[in-house]
Amino acid sequence: MTAWLSPLICWVQMGVFMLGLLGEGASTSMYIMYTGGRADTFYFLLSLPPPPPRAAAEDMSGSEKSLGKGSPAPGPVPEGSIRLYSMRFCPYAQRARLVLLAKDIKHEVININLKNKPDWFFEKNPLGLVPALELSTGEVIYESPIVCDYLDEAYPEKRLTPSDPLQKAKQRLILELSSGVVTMQYKVLMAKKSNQDATALHPELLAKLQKLEEVLVKNNSAYFGGEAQSMTDYMIYPWFERFGLFDGKDILSQTPNLNKWYERMLQDPAVKKTFIEPEVMLGFFKLYSQDSTDAVDYGL
Repeated sequence: MTAWLSPLICWVQMGVFMLGLLGEGASTSMYIMYTGGRADTFYFLLSLPPPPPRAAAEDMSGSEKSLGKGSPAPGPVPEGSIRLYSMRFCPYAQRARLVLLAKDIKHEVININLKNKPDWFFEKNPLGLVPALELSTGEVIYESPIVCDYLDEAYPEKRLTPSDPLQKAKQRLILELSSGVVTMQYKVLMAKKSNQDATALHPELLAKLQKLEEVLVKNNSAYFGGEAQSMTDYMIYPWFERFGLFDGKDILSQTPNLNKWYERMLQDPAVKKTFIEPEVMLGFFKLYSQDSTDAVDYGL
């Protein structure tokens, strides 16, 4: 019973603000991230269908404008493609977008206004959260760790996770360490939203970053997965892109190996395609803090 209640308890404690800021991909998604990416509780719920036929990657986003209440539901997913329901500023949805692009999977993206959700979206995902992945069969998969793991298993041509169980376990341990960074980032952003001085939290955030710094130093590697980007790198990266919302980059500069990792990730083709400029991210944050339903489309 406790295992099922914990995600809900964590969701309530995080508060409505962070649920929206993180794309509301945060009921179980936030719980999973805060417990190191463990999604085991949810796997037995899934009977995953086979993937659509392999095709070259294509992000058929069309207009990036979000669909909100009153908007018509999109038609069926085209044969040979998959559809990601996303939100431009959501780090959980960005995880899925990064994996889709890194693995060269043909897909389309539909952004959802999480402040003003269309009724039909709850038929896709009863939780009303992003990311949600819809297949041409009509099957829908949601929660970012589950979506990303499905993509890696269903499209094995370019694996992002190790096949060796021990190495896979080590990657999950790195995600466990990264959860401390997410926790502290949340605290800093909550302080910023409340116009409070968050500098007292910076030493604790730095301590969490230093744990990841130690991993890179110990492994003597460019990335958390070795000498090439891995699932772990893509799962961690979105929160570093949001360091521009506060003084995070000044703090990051105190962990040189981690800072170099971040600079390398910025050169990754998938990251470049999903990257949001800091001033746009800040504009979103300001509007979102005012509970504006237009926040999700800021900059378009």
